[in-house]
This record gives sequence, C-alpha cells and structure tokens, in this order.
Amino acid sequence: MFETIKNAWKIADLKKKLLFTALFLLIFRIGCHIPVPGLVEEAFKKLIEGNQLFGFMDTFSGGAFSRASLFAMSITPYVNATIILQLLTIAIPALERLQKEGAEGRKKIQQYVRYLTVILGFFQASMLFISLRGNGTTTTSIYDGGTILSFFMITLSFTAGTAFIMWLGESITEKGIGNGISLIIFAGIIARAPSGFQNILYYYQQGSLGSGIVGLIGLILILGVFLVAIVGVIFVTQAERRIPIQYAKRVVGRKMYGGQSTHLPIKVNMAGVIPIIFAMSLTTLPSIIIGFAAPHTDSAFLQLLQKQGTPLHMAILAMLIIFFTFFYTIIQFNPVEVANNLKKNGGFIPGVRPGKPTSIYISNVLNRVTWFGGFFLAFIAIFPSILGVIFGMNVWFGGTALLIVVGVALDTVKQIESQMLMRHYKGFLD
Repeated sequence: MFETIKNAWKIADLKKKLLFTALFLLIFRIGCHIPVPGLVEEAFKKLIEGNQLFGFMDTFSGGAFSRASLFAMSITPYVNATIILQLLTIAIPALERLQKEGAEGRKKIQQYVRYLTVILGFFQASMLFISLRGNGTTTTSIYDGGTILSFFMITLSFTAGTAFIMWLGESITEKGIGNGISLIIFAGIIARAPSGFQNILYYYQQGSLGSGIVGLIGLILILGVFLVAIVGVIFVTQAERRIPIQYAKRVVGRKMYGGQSTHLPIKVNMAGVIPIIFAMSLTTLPSIIIGFAAPHTDSAFLQLLQKQGTPLHMAILAMLIIFFTFFYTIIQFNPVEVANNLKKNGGFIPGVRPGKPTSIYISNVLNRVTWFGGFFLAFIAIFPSILGVIFGMNVWFGGTALLIVVGVALDTVKQIESQMLMRHYKGFLD
C-alpha cells in the first residue's frame, strides 16, 4: 500500500488528487472541533454513555458527536438516505427505470439522495434536541431567546454540518482519490485510534488486565487479537467463490466468437457492513423511541432494552445480522437475471443446463456462501462485547470499524493502482 502511494506521488496528476483529498479530509477534521452554540459538551457525553447507537455515531464522526461539534451527526444521514433509496428503487418502478437509464438516471437518483439527506439530518437533529431537553440538560442558546430560537439554531447547525460533509465527500469522489463518503467515515474512525490505544494502556497500567507478567501477557494478547481480526477481515473481504463459465463457439460471418473459459465471482461478504448497521439500529430503536417519547420513564422493560453486551442481546443482534445479510444480498444479486444473461450470450456452467437449472445452481452456491458471510459478520459484530466480558474493558476496535477501515483502504489502493495502470498504458500508446 505504501509503495503504491509512493509511486503515485511521482505522477503530477495523481499527486494533485492526493493533495486535494488530504486537504478536504483536513477540513473535515477541523470542523469536528467547531462547537455548536448553545450546547453543553457533557450533555452529549451522557447520551453516549450506555447507548450503543450513539457510541456508534461517535465512532463514525471521529469523536465529533461527544464534543457537540458542528459535524456531530457526521455522514450518517447520507448513508441512511442512500440505503433507503436503494430499497425504494426495488419497490418503486419509476425509480427502477431511472436507475436503468444510465448516467443521467443515476444523477437524478443522487439528487434525491441529497434532498433526503437534508430531511433526515433535520429530523435526527430534532430528535437529539428533544432528547437533550428530556434528560434535563441545559440547551440555552447563546442568543437571547426561548426554546424555539434554540431549537432552530441547534437543529439547523447540525443539518448544515451534515450537508457540508456531504459536499466534501462528493467533491473528493469527483476531484480526488477514492470514494469521498467512505474516506470521511474512514478518517473519523482512524481519528479515534490514538485515544483507543491510550485507553488500553490505561487499563494495563491500572492493573485491570492483571498484575506483573499476567498484565503484560493480557496486553500482548489484546494486540495480537487485534492483528488477527484485521487479517481475518481482509481475508473475508477479498474472498470469493468462482463459478466456472464456458462460452460456446459461434460463427458470425467469417469470424468465430466464443469458446473461452472464464468464471462468475461471488463475494463471500457481498453485503459489506450494511447488515451490521441495520441490525444495530434495529436493536437500539425501541430504547431510543421510549427515551424520546418518555425520557423520565424508569421501568425494568426499558432497562432491559438498554442493557447491552448480555448473551440475550448478542444472540438477537447476531440473528438480525444474518437475516439482513441474506436480505441485502438478494437485493444486490439476482441469480435469475444472471442466468438469463449467460443464456443470451451463449454462456453456460459445465454440467448444468442453461436457464432455470443454472439459476437454481447459482442460488444454491450463493446461499452457502452467504451463510458463511452472515456468520462472519455476526461474529465480528459481537466480538468487541466478548472481549469486553473477558477483559472487563471497552474495546475500541469494533467489528464494524474494522470492516469499514479495511474495506476503504483496499478500495482506495485499488483505485490508485488502476489510475496508475491507465496512465502507464496511455504513455505507452502515445
């Protein structure tokens, strides 16, 4: 990876794109430290404590959420808007037709994503404001005015921050290197790394991992598990099941086409990190709704909903992740459509008849691979909770963060290599 970046730095055009990307990521990190007027930092810290979803948002924002800064909501509304539009594309025929219209159709859908991002950002900011007031926290504006003025100033500030981050991400995608939105999430997670490792050292110094040589072994074991988890995520992210494809020979005029052998790649983790995001949002949704609607409710049911890291909570989370893995994979990959395309182009799987038998075969392979991917995602999601129970500490390197960091790093390096290769061939042809 470092060798690729070093070689890209020698190319003037790529160097310009790398500098542009670094500059915009720096602007994002500066914005994470700009406070929103009228908010108290301790109020957000109280929201994060014991709430998995808010802690997840704080990780995505690089600590901006706990600082009550302008970028506190990070790019989460944009991610949610993108997911919602992807699901609506399947349910609404008009959106499906737009998606199939090519670049212009996708441009129109992207415009809808922007509008929905602003709407979701304002709604989420409103819920945060209500939650702060419900917890008895002071939300007085720095200007003279009542609750209405404070509400609009705080919610509009958060919404504007989210819209600005969305512009930063799209600008990086257009003029920089890699996917801008993914790189912003990547930067936010990486920004938490120093404090995360500092907490691990603090637990070690306090003797929470054991005394003497036992504590040192525990520290080495945690770091070893961290490296093994990275290797595992890389392996599963890159892993794919290759179905052999053979194309029949056909004569068109005086030329013969086909006859070559290739393969159909089916990725083990085709759904990516989406199932974990869906499952975590769903498991924390009841407690959030009750907290917003009746913030002073003190019941055993609410405490049970908010209690996380228990075997019951981990089991429910794992089952939801497996379910959403299958759900999102089915949305992304259609075996019937793939089988029809193979049949139209004269392709077939050796030993399998074209048409319906091919789609059934691909579906069976997809199901087996998805089971493995679903179990892996479930394990990587509850992995921090298991370590927390074993070592009695909060672990920074959550499974979701690892998946995002590794995936974005691999994708960015591949894009740099592809652009270098393209320029190499261009120079050769010139």
